Amino acid sequence: MRAPQALAARTAAAPELPRPRGELSQAVAAFLTSSGRRLPGAKEAALADPLGDDVQLALHLAYELHYRGFAGVPDDLEWDPDLLRLRGTLEHRFEQTLRDRCGRYEGVDEAFQAVLTDSADGSGVTRYLLGRGTSAHLREYAVLRSVYQLREADPHLWVVPRLSGRAKAAMMAVQFDEFGCGRAERMHARLYADLMRDLGLDAAYGRYLDFVGPEALATVNLMSLFGLHRARRGALVGHFAVLEATSSPASSWMVAAMRRIGAGEAAIHFYDEHVEADAVHEQLVRREVVGGLMDDEPRLAGDVVFGIEATSLLEDTLTDAVTTAWEAAGTALRHPLPPLPDPMRTTVRPDGRGGTP
Repeated sequence: MRAPQALAARTAAAPELPRPRGELSQAVAAFLTSSGRRLPGAKEAALADPLGDDVQLALHLAYELHYRGFAGVPDDLEWDPDLLRLRGTLEHRFEQTLRDRCGRYEGVDEAFQAVLTDSADGSGVTRYLLGRGTSAHLREYAVLRSVYQLREADPHLWVVPRLSGRAKAAMMAVQFDEFGCGRAERMHARLYADLMRDLGLDAAYGRYLDFVGPEALATVNLMSLFGLHRARRGALVGHFAVLEATSSPASSWMVAAMRRIGAGEAAIHFYDEHVEADAVHEQLVRREVVGGLMDDEPRLAGDVVFGIEATSLLEDTLTDAVTTAWEAAGTALRHPLPPLPDPMRTTVRPDGRGGTP
């Protein structure tokens, strides 16, 4: 078992650039490494599927510069005007595609009620894991979620300076929990890294980017799209509210599924932590974050609804892709994971110490 300091350093390091998935992501990757200086124009970008592999990876490459960046990529490319221009074109098409598919609900309360109703019985993934899931399925799902979970809550912090009063105070109260209440070992991203190691996976930030398909990338890119634009603050609050409102019931299903499959203590602990905490968060977010924003800026109600609907749409799309692959006895990843070592895994307890199951 590596020392906790070595594990933390590996988890925090900037990831390597992933392999391109088409002309757009190839051009962006070449631009970032100075092996190419020409970025595609609007006409070229318009030919690609806005929800497909190439566009979603190109967006992720551009967005990641606002987080930890990539190994060997200069930090000052974060605000390169040519790259921002291409990113703007791609995210406009991404957003417009989502808006064309949303619009079912008129009010915030109606949209919320639909989300709570849909989440009561768990998603197709959690039901599958609880009923028929194997350790292989569990590991695949952990990989799919790792792109988001290893930086959990980071995109939501961008909205804080754009809020005021009740909404800002409540947002920070929830985020204080997400970041471990001041204790690094309790940060939710750290707990997820422990989960991955418990399942025999590499917890390095961005390690599995090549394995993750466009459906999972889109759920993560949506957060960056909303978070990086002040004009989308209402949509980001809607997105945040969906995650908090659905987390507690989904986490309880995951705890049950993990116990049935035989996951270790650290893997179960991540979701167990969310069952009670996010039940409290849901009420705080609905009444104070969303309610406070609506009191301060009622004109943003439509944006909040869009954030709720777009989040639910992409989560449903990911669920369908995963369960369809599993039903066909295939992998939900772009590439199969390497087989587990023997013994199957080394557990990592919540205190950071290792053990065997």
